Order: sequence, then C-alpha cells, then structure tokens
Amino acid sequence: MALNYFHVSNGTITLDDVGTDLANLADVQKEVVRVARDLLSLQSSDQIWSKEAWKVWATDEPKGRGRTIATMELRAE
Repeated sequence: MALNYFHVSNGTITLDDVGTDLANLADVQKEVVRVARDLLSLQSSDQIWSKEAWKVWATDEPKGRGRTIATMELRAE
C-alpha cells in the first residue's frame, strides 16, 4: 500500500497534504471518481455550468508534487 494525494481544481486549487493509503491503481481511480462525484454534489447549478473545467488528480507526493497517477477533468457545456 502507498499514500496517494488527491487534489482539486474548481476555480480554486486545493492540494492534499495528508494522503490516503490505497492498495493499487484501481483503488486510486475509484477514489478520483468519488472525489469528483462529491465535488459535483456540493456545487450549485451556476457553478457547475460556469464553463470552467474542474479537475481531480492523484499524485504520489503531497501538495501536487510527484508523479500524477490518475486525472479526471469535468466540463459542463
């Protein structure tokens, strides 16, 4: 198992410095999807349709540093 760090860009950038211990790439990808789903559920309709792309990505080091493991970009048009 290894620590993975999940970061969000949705008009502002939030960088993870705590990390989550996950066993493999499939678990990291599931967590990226979960974070994106939670992000969408917390936003207002105006924020979702602002045409600004949102991004959730996982790295192997804190605060956005290190190797990017998985990325999901969301855009509403």
